[in-house]
This record gives sequence, C-alpha cells and structure tokens, in this order.
Amino acid sequence: MSSPCRIAARSCARSIRARSAFRPSTAFVQRRCESTDAAVSTNPKIVGIVDQISQLTLLETADLVTSLKQRLNIPDLPVGGFAAAAPAAAPAAAEEEEAAPAAQEKTLFSVKLQSFEAGSKPKVIKEIKNLLGLSLVDSKKFVESAPKMMKESVPKDEAEKIMATLKELGAVVTME
Repeated sequence: MSSPCRIAARSCARSIRARSAFRPSTAFVQRRCESTDAAVSTNPKIVGIVDQISQLTLLETADLVTSLKQRLNIPDLPVGGFAAAAPAAAPAAAEEEEAAPAAQEKTLFSVKLQSFEAGSKPKVIKEIKNLLGLSLVDSKKFVESAPKMMKESVPKDEAEKIMATLKELGAVVTME
C-alpha cells in the first residue's frame, strides 16, 4: 500500500472512532423516549382520540380541523399565528363585532411610492435599498419606475413610519 493510501486509511479510521465515541448510548435514548412517554396524557379517552387522529390521512385531518373550527367557533388566524393574534375579547364585544363586520378598522396596508423630487433621488434610492433589502442597482430601477408598490400587508404603524421617513427625504408615498 502506498504512503498516501495509508495516511488516508488512518485518517478514516480515526474519524470513525471519534464519531462512535460521541454516539449516545442506547440506555440514554431509551430514557429519553420514556421521559416523553410520561408527558403524554394517561386519560384513556384522550389516548383513544389521539390514536384515531394519528391514523387519519392528511385530507381527513384538514377536514377535521375545519369541522372543529366551525363547531367551536374558532376564527381563522392570520399567518403570524397566536403571537400576532389580538387578545381575546369579552363576549359582548364579540357580538358587536359580528353585528358590524364592515365597520372594522383596516389593520394591514400597502405602501406605494408615487413620485420623488429630482434632487432627493439618491437619498430615496438609499432608503429604498435599506427598506426592501435590494441591491443598489435594483433599488435605483425601483425608484425610477415609480409609481410602484413598495410593501403589501404592512401593519399601520410600520406603514406610517415608512411614509414619514420617505416624505422627509422628498418622496411622495401613499398608504392604501
């Protein structure tokens, strides 16, 4: 066997030995599994329901979720999940919301760059680059193609902040 081959073989053997030294023992893995099993509910009714749900197909699970939402009057949450959801309202407030859904205030807005002053073009390009994470060339093309939609589905406070920043630089921005 040539010298480079021997060196490579030794290196491989060392790496295999090193990896096997860091493998968890089977006793550790078993203890880990047992600890998660202990966290599972011991209520036989719940265990039965979990077993039945785990045997459903993906489409059946989706139907189950929609049925539960309808039955329990659970509203669809925005993509942000529970953290982005508004705090739970009192039952009387919920009834008022159902009575007048059209009167709800708009919470998500779109910010559109309408135009800009010729002298402030470099500043506007730099700010657009920072806001949208574009390259300098892309942000220049973006600004020159105004009017153009900058951001969609933005919370009101963030949209107002963007508008104020760009108006200070000499741009005309609208919130839709």
